[in-house]
Amino acid sequence: MNIYFACSITGGRDFEPVYQAIIAALLADGHTIPTAHLADSGVIALEAIASPRAVYERDIAWISNCEALVAEVSTPSHGVGYEVAYALSIGKPVLCLYQAGQPISKMLTGNSHTCIQVNSYQNMDNAIAIVRSFLAQR
Repeated sequence: MNIYFACSITGGRDFEPVYQAIIAALLADGHTIPTAHLADSGVIALEAIASPRAVYERDIAWISNCEALVAEVSTPSHGVGYEVAYALSIGKPVLCLYQAGQPISKMLTGNSHTCIQVNSYQNMDNAIAIVRSFLAQR
């Protein structure tokens, strides 16, 4: 399955180990993740090379061509919010994950769109299990 993984880049990288664990599990399961590089520790420098327009056009194309979007939303991010909203606007299934206890936007938790699922996780293994369960329903 072609999955767009979204996570905070410039908003903070506190949950980078979780991003890395989710990406590793999805790749091990045989999925295609065009955004796998977002979990890398050097992503800020890598993304700085690309122009804002190039990033926008690339990411919109990736979302348009994906079968589902998985977003780790524990760290607020304008970009991730935009990606989630865009994916929903074109009917893509979206999973938003956040670490239990982290405050997240009511724009996510209160969203009744039929294509979105919002779940908290306790640890990395729990996060991976939630992602796998979400994808198994597709």
